[in-house]
Amino acid sequence: MRVMIDACVLYPTVMREVMLGCAHNGLFEARWSPRILEEWARAAGKLGPEQEVWARGEIATLTAKFPQALVKYDTAIERQYWLPDPADIHVLTAAVVGSCDGILTMNAKDFPKNILGDETLLRWDPDGFMRDLLRDNVETVTPIAQAVLMQANRLSDRPWTMRALMKKARLPRFGKALEAMH
Repeated sequence: MRVMIDACVLYPTVMREVMLGCAHNGLFEARWSPRILEEWARAAGKLGPEQEVWARGEIATLTAKFPQALVKYDTAIERQYWLPDPADIHVLTAAVVGSCDGILTMNAKDFPKNILGDETLLRWDPDGFMRDLLRDNVETVTPIAQAVLMQANRLSDRPWTMRALMKKARLPRFGKALEAMH
């Protein structure tokens, strides 16, 4: 399954690490466009120039780790598509050009299911998507989430529980499902 990942899923860090850990383990094929990556870098830059530099370093690492993920296209193609927010048409276009099965986004209102359906695309929210991946791939997803938790605890000045970390990362149902398994 090919999944176009919107910038709002790539940034914040915990959500990205869990998602891309699953992609790295073959649970889905991640896709993004240069413009999506640029949106991530600029969003990070709003927290300060050092954050944008850090994000660009992360982007370079991801580009090397997932070379097949980058979807490039002639921007003139975007005129064929419509969404309620014209600023999101590039995500839809990249999903179509990249032969994706759906778009992973936190932004449901700007990606109406009926419009995506016309392009045979689904829309997934990260929390539901991860909960479904966990349900179908417990042995793979659980260690990924545990590794992200260990890293968060290593870098944080306070201890995190799985549920609290995933809730903070806007993955509350996923965190609750992980906690219920232990």
